Amino acid sequence: MVLFVLLVPVLIKWISHNYVDNNLIKQKNKFLQIVKTQGIKNYIPDGEKYGSYYLPVKEEYLTIEEAVPQYFLDTIKNEKRLVERDTIEYRILSHTFKINGQNYLLEIGKSVSTLDETSTPLQNIAFAVLVGMILLTILADLFYTNRVLKPLGLIIKTKLIGHKFPNFGSYEEVKTSTSDFQYLDISIHQMIETIEATFQKEREFISNASHELMTPISILQSKIENMFERDDIADDTKLRLLEMQKILNRLKSITKTLLLISQIENEQFLKEDKISLQELLQEVYDEISIRLPEKNLTFDIVIPQDIILVNVNKFLIFNLFFNLVNNAIKYNKEDGEIIIAAENENTLVVNITDTGIGISADAMPFIFNRFKKFRQSMQQDSFGLGLPIVKSIAAFHHITIEVDSVQGVGSNFKLTFPKELI
Repeated sequence: MVLFVLLVPVLIKWISHNYVDNNLIKQKNKFLQIVKTQGIKNYIPDGEKYGSYYLPVKEEYLTIEEAVPQYFLDTIKNEKRLVERDTIEYRILSHTFKINGQNYLLEIGKSVSTLDETSTPLQNIAFAVLVGMILLTILADLFYTNRVLKPLGLIIKTKLIGHKFPNFGSYEEVKTSTSDFQYLDISIHQMIETIEATFQKEREFISNASHELMTPISILQSKIENMFERDDIADDTKLRLLEMQKILNRLKSITKTLLLISQIENEQFLKEDKISLQELLQEVYDEISIRLPEKNLTFDIVIPQDIILVNVNKFLIFNLFFNLVNNAIKYNKEDGEIIIAAENENTLVVNITDTGIGISADAMPFIFNRFKKFRQSMQQDSFGLGLPIVKSIAAFHHITIEVDSVQGVGSNFKLTFPKELI
């Protein structure tokens, strides 16, 4: 396309020269026909050997002169001529012909400047036509591409964007006559079915495994407690039994947490409760406040009394705030503070802010991953499940979570509640 644009002036010039050359040849043929029928005297008066005829503005001229017998020409080329003290470049047809035994040289010329005057408008017209063709081609390509790729857009919209991962619903065929898109539609659906089945199996496994583990854990705990009551157990054995009991408690806590996450993701909880946010946070404070003196922490709740949450599960919302406050205590500094504040203008936003050790930028993308433990959590009694529970509960209630943290300064968890919960 670029090469064609660059060649347009050359092509126009060539076409213009071709057109002029053809006209010169036609004028030559016409002149020879006139001379053949009427004779040469109409152009060369008696006693003269030369005749010339110019247009008023010197754009064209015609000359005839006697030529020597051995001199023959039949050319078209650019040459300069002196006309009334003006040097003008012409496109000149030179042709030698013979009449009544005498050779004559005919010259028909057309000013080169007139050729340029003709070429420039032609170039402008050609350029305008070219631009129009390019725009028309682009519009046609866009129309054709949109029409051809429309089934692909429907596949993406209906099969990927239009569904909540990993629950995709039943298969609906996208209407298209293109076999490639039909194959793509079926392939994507088969892939989705495989993913959905895999997730379902994972959920079922976590749920079943959690249920099955609770029974042996409870039995082992009961047996260890019974062994403590025996008098023939040595003190060192009791210490080992105590360690075993701690491990079982950790295992029981992990199992309960996994079971809770599985139940949330399988939507086994009802959302029918109506609660006061201030009262709920007061319950969280009452249960966890016993840990505040460990680091001499201050805890402030700045919540309007009139905020009522509806269509929620109180148990899950309590766990959401409990886990966030628990983390704020666990990873806080000595003499630090925790603030829970709410804004309820266009929508309800609750911020849980602490002055703790913060979260590194490298760890930030993974804080909601299950069993992902970072350096700061290694020093605590953490299983890496607190924030995954928070994420699951928030997703279950369509609550948006945003985290802002500066390492060494503190963290802020921003919860944005949808309007249907207020």
